[in-house]
Amino acid sequence: MQASIPSIVGQMIVFAIFVWFTMKFVWPPITKAMEERRAKIADGLAAAEKGAQALKAASSKADDELKAARTQAQDILSTANKQATQLIEQAKAAATAEADRIKANAAADVERQVSQAKEALRKQVGELAVLGAAKILKREIDTKAHAEVLGDLAARV
Repeated sequence: MQASIPSIVGQMIVFAIFVWFTMKFVWPPITKAMEERRAKIADGLAAAEKGAQALKAASSKADDELKAARTQAQDILSTANKQATQLIEQAKAAATAEADRIKANAAADVERQVSQAKEALRKQVGELAVLGAAKILKREIDTKAHAEVLGDLAARV
């Protein structure tokens, strides 16, 4: 068994050298790679958290902008409705004024035509009176000579 003790001691020495070599040259790069990977994962999680917060902020901002846009649209519609109402009222006022002007012109025209008709009737009545008087007197009356009498008669009619 003595031959196996030096073999065990040799194996122990080789194992100790292997452990020392692994701890000195192999283990540090592995731990460094693991630390870098942990840092990348932590950075990724932090970035994901920041992204989630940014998404939440953007969503909130989009909602606010949408509310503002809706309010602005309502204001624009309200203003447009007010302007339409004003235009309608102005058109009504213009139409009423035009109708009043047309009525006034028509009334003046009717008054003028009535005056002309009255004047024509006065002349006809005067002529009929002269003809009637001429027949009564059995003589013809000179209308030029008796223009004053005819004018007085027409004024009375």
